[in-house]
This record gives sequence, C-alpha cells and structure tokens, in this order.
Amino acid sequence: MTDTDPILREVAQAIIETQQTSTSFIQRRFIIGYNRTCRIMDQLEKIGVLGLADGNHPRTLLCHSMNELEQLWNHREKEQADNHFDEEHEDTYQNELNNLIGLTSVKVEVEKLTNFIKIMNIRKEQGLPVSDISYHCVFTGNPGTGKTTVARIIANIYRELGVIRKGHLVETDRSGLVGEYIGQTAVKTNKIIDSALDGVLFIDEAYSLVTGSSNDYGLEAISTLLKRMEDERNRLIVILAGYGQEMQTFIASNPGLQSRFNRYINFPDYNAEELLAIYKRNLERHQYAIDLDAEMVISNILKTAVNHQDKNFGNARFVRNLFEKTLENQAMRLASISSLTTKMLCTITIEDVKNLIVH
Repeated sequence: MTDTDPILREVAQAIIETQQTSTSFIQRRFIIGYNRTCRIMDQLEKIGVLGLADGNHPRTLLCHSMNELEQLWNHREKEQADNHFDEEHEDTYQNELNNLIGLTSVKVEVEKLTNFIKIMNIRKEQGLPVSDISYHCVFTGNPGTGKTTVARIIANIYRELGVIRKGHLVETDRSGLVGEYIGQTAVKTNKIIDSALDGVLFIDEAYSLVTGSSNDYGLEAISTLLKRMEDERNRLIVILAGYGQEMQTFIASNPGLQSRFNRYINFPDYNAEELLAIYKRNLERHQYAIDLDAEMVISNILKTAVNHQDKNFGNARFVRNLFEKTLENQAMRLASISSLTTKMLCTITIEDVKNLIVH
C-alpha cells in the first residue's frame, strides 16, 4: 500500500480496544482532520480491519482482537515485500532487455505488450471490463538475432505480471515434437507441453512442422499443440520462431494457428557496428582486452560478412564463432611461452585475429 499514514497501526489498535469505528471518534482521539481520518479509514478497509463505508453509519469492525490485527498486519507486510520483490525483478528483466545490443524495434514491441498487460491488470483490479489479450507470439527473423534470448526475458516478464506462474522457457523444434512412427508424435508433443505448463514453450523453426508430405506426422503435432493450447489456455504460452516468409506461410496454412497467433515481432539482422559491439561485450565478460589493430581486423571481417550475407548468416552466432576462434588462436600463440603474465593471458593481439576463417 502506498502513502500509508504513519499512525495507521495506532488507529487500528485504538479501534479494537474501544470497539469504536466512527470518524468522529478517531478525529477526537488523535486530534486530526476529517479528510485525513477518511483516508485512514479507507486504508484500514483495504487491510481488512473495517468494512465498507455505509453512508452516515459507522463502519463494521471486521477485526476483533489484537491477535487478529497482528495476523492482518503480518500478511500486509509480506504482501508489500512480495510486491516490492516483483517490481524489482520486473525492472531487472526490463533492464536486461534494454541492455541487449541493437533490437530497437523488438524492445518497442515488448514494451507495448508489457504496458498493455499492466493497464489491463489495473482495470481488472478496479472491476472494469478488460480486452482479451493474446500472449502467444510469432518471432520472425534470421538465425542469431536474439529470438531465444528475448523469449526467455518475456517469459520472466509474463511471470512477474501474473500471466503465468513459473515463467520458465522450454525450447524445442520439430525433432522434439514429431515421432518417426504412428502413435509417437502425440506422446512426444504432450510430454514437451507438460514440461512447459505455467511457462513458455518456444518452438524454433516451427514452419518445419509442415513439409507437404502426405504421411508427415508434423500435422499431428500441430493438432495436438492447438488442442492443448485451448485446454491449458491459462497455463501455457507458445512462441513460434523462424524465417519471416516461411512463418507467414506456415501460420496462414492452418485456421487454428491463424486464430491463436496474431502478434508478430520481427527481429532484424545486426549491422556491422552492432556485431562488433557484441564481440567486444564477449571479450569484456571473459576479462579480455583487444589491441586497436586487432579490433580493426575484426571490424573489417564483420563488415565483409554483413555485406555478403545470405539468409543463413548467423548474426550473433557468427560473432560467437569468431570469438571462439580468436581465443583458440591466442591459446596457440601463448602455448609455447613458459612464463605467462596476467596481461598476456587477457590481451588479444593482431596475431590472434589474422587469417581467421569462420563458418
């Protein structure tokens, strides 16, 4: 409860001791004004000490002993602590999203969704009608553009906003859902869904569930998924991910998918500057520093890769491979040195990045 009156507990104790619930009694006892007294009465109503206001009649006393008041007060303090914890973590996950390199349009879409849920929650608390919210999403974009990372953050945000209870992320793809023989697919799909209940199920390359083959069991996986999404609509959030055009074709191929997935978030490719920033962040996390000459080489490698990329370009995955190859080259250079200093172990030189071949 925000802006709690500092004498709130004293007033509650006085009311229980005297069994007096009128505003005039509180005004006289604590020598305070009418407006402040009314605010205190409203706060005691929210805690559960007093009943609703009833015109000119005194409020009903709901708490009849000091022991009951202590229980109510302990519950109130725990609720405040939980709310503070949730707000801190919600801020943490929002900050985690904001601290991701690039992805400006993705951050805007997630913020829109988050604010919409918050406002609907407030409307619900105040007894106002709320719009149905589709929490399921389709993430489109090339590999390595942060889809899984953002899905994990969204799962945590959903948990903090009360959409789901646990907020864990279960990742899978066609191989995790589709069996090789008749009867296997429904069992595999249900098992994965069971593990994702109260959290988010993230299906990568979801379009691969439809191959066009007449004996493809992927269609059974889709039917099973759609049925469980309906049966467990309060416990299961699904995020589908894959290439943009393929995902649009996939969703359009099935009316059940169309009706449940109408929130699309596109993940753009990183530019060369963003990829360099990701590379340098990897260095920082592992306590490496890079020479300016070596950084220039890495920058040129990334510019060339971006200029010649196709839809299979790995974006951040390409950077991760580049980073790992750099460390391998550094290890080869240092292996023959008998006495290594901390600076030598933590410095990337031009020798470590020359002739790098990354796939």
